Amino acid sequence: MKNRYRNIFLVFGVVVIVAMLFSFEMDYHMLWENVKKASGWFPAVLLLWVFIYLLNALSWYLIIKNGRKKCEVSFWRVYKLTITGFALNYATPVGLMGGEPYRIMELTPYVGVSRATSSVILYVMTHIFSHFCFWLFSICLYIVFVPLNLFMGGLLALVGAFCLLAIYFFMKGYRSGMAVKTLKICCKIPFLKKWSIRFYSKHEADLQNVDEQIADLHKQNKSTFITSLFLEFSSRIVGCLEVFFILSVLTTNVSFVDCILILAFTSLFANLFFFSPMQLGAREGGFAISTGGLAIQSAFGVYMGLITRIRELVWIIIGILLMKVGNSSKDKIKPLKKK
Repeated sequence: MKNRYRNIFLVFGVVVIVAMLFSFEMDYHMLWENVKKASGWFPAVLLLWVFIYLLNALSWYLIIKNGRKKCEVSFWRVYKLTITGFALNYATPVGLMGGEPYRIMELTPYVGVSRATSSVILYVMTHIFSHFCFWLFSICLYIVFVPLNLFMGGLLALVGAFCLLAIYFFMKGYRSGMAVKTLKICCKIPFLKKWSIRFYSKHEADLQNVDEQIADLHKQNKSTFITSLFLEFSSRIVGCLEVFFILSVLTTNVSFVDCILILAFTSLFANLFFFSPMQLGAREGGFAISTGGLAIQSAFGVYMGLITRIRELVWIIIGILLMKVGNSSKDKIKPLKKK
C-alpha cells in the first residue's frame, strides 16, 4: 500500500480514538478507579486478546495460503493486519467498512488484487458465519442448563430459525461466491445504483474471478474451510474467558457456561445495532440484560461493559499504531502462481 493511503487510515484512526476518549459518560478518575478495581484481571483480559487475535489471524492465513506449500506473505504480517483491521472495524460505523479495504490494500502487493480481495471476503464470510454457529451452540447450552419458560422458548426458536436461515444462505454463497451477487443487489439500491452499475461493468471479470476463488476453497479445500471456521468458532469460546475474568472480580457465583450465554446474547443484541461505532450503548445494554436474565446483578453487566470498552480502546490504539510498523518494501515479493 502507498504510504499516503496508509496515512489516511492512520489519521482516521487517530480522530476516532480522540472522539471516543471524549465520549465516555464517566470522568477519567472514575474510569481509573474501575480499572484498579479489576486488579490483576485487567492485564489478563488484555493479554487474552493476544491469543484471540492469533486464532483470527491463523484462520485468515489458512485462507490466504489455500492449500499451497508456501505462502507469499508471512504469518506475522497477517497477524499485524488482523489486529489493525479489527481496530478500524471497531471504530467504523456500520462495521466492516474500514478494516476490510485496508487489509485488501495491504495484502495486494503480496498476492495480487484478485486473491487479496477473495481472501478478505472469504475471511469476513467465515468470521460472520462463526457468529451464527456460536449463537446456535449457545441456544443448545441454554436449553440444557437453564429452565425454559414459554417466552424464552419462543425467543430461542425464533433466533434459532434465523441462524439456520443465515447458515443456509452462507453455504450457498460459499458454493458459488458472493461478490457478483452482492454487486447485483447494490445495483438495485437507489443511492448505490449508479456507482454499482459503473463499478460492475468495469470490474465484472475481476469479480467473477473472486467468486471462482471463493468457490474453489470451499469445493477443493474443504479441510482448510473447516479448519478456518473451527478457529473462528474457537476464538469466540476463548473470548468468553474475558467475561469470566471480569465477573470473577465481582462474584464467585458464575460458571463458564453462564459466560458463554452472556457473551452470546450480548453479541446478538449488539449486532442488531451494527450501525453504531464500537456498538456504543448496545453492548452495555446487552451485558446488563443478559446478566439479569441469568439471575446475576445487572450492575455487574454495566461494569463488565465498561471494562470491555476500555480493553477495546487499548487494542484500537495498538492496532492504529501497528499501521506504521514493519512496512519495509524489502518484504514485498511477487505473487506465486498456484500449482
